[in-house]
Amino acid sequence: MLDDFGYDAAVGYRRGRLGEQLAQAAPEGIDVYLDSVGGDHLQAAITAIRPGGRIALVGAISGYNTTEPARGPDNLFQSAAKEVTLRGMLVSSYFTLFPEWIGQASGRLADGTLRTEETVTEGIEEAPGGLPGHDARHEHRQGTGPPGDRAVMTGACRQAPGGGPGSARGLDEGPSPLVPA
Repeated sequence: MLDDFGYDAAVGYRRGRLGEQLAQAAPEGIDVYLDSVGGDHLQAAITAIRPGGRIALVGAISGYNTTEPARGPDNLFQSAAKEVTLRGMLVSSYFTLFPEWIGQASGRLADGTLRTEETVTEGIEEAPGGLPGHDARHEHRQGTGPPGDRAVMTGACRQAPGGGPGSARGLDEGPSPLVPA
């Protein structure tokens, strides 16, 4: 991800404590965090977020299949102390903007300022093999169009350097988290 997408650093829950990884990757803190996991990931982000930072809450997969109540961050007050914005967002609230976004995204995919990465498997029975850590036949593609009847696992999507405003739009500057200014 660092080379392919131009990120400065990457953290991974399988590589150790998230808080320590974030502190090492961003010793001065982070400004924006997109949370789709919840639990200890959100807790680590709240610890690392800088004053005035923004957190988009788009999911909480760490608690989806639990039989016990999901553990939440125990440092939530730090968000108030740091004057952090936490905003829940559902993609279904922005369906009306999809035609506009598709027009913008397709142009950016074509010119390379927006890149995607996906793993494609042939047949639904092979789909688990496209997940990290599974051994199966699969094709790794970057920046490609619709896969037809293939199962697709999309990994990372990032606006390339110099590609304009990032995905933080909508957290505090207007109605749309999908469409950059």
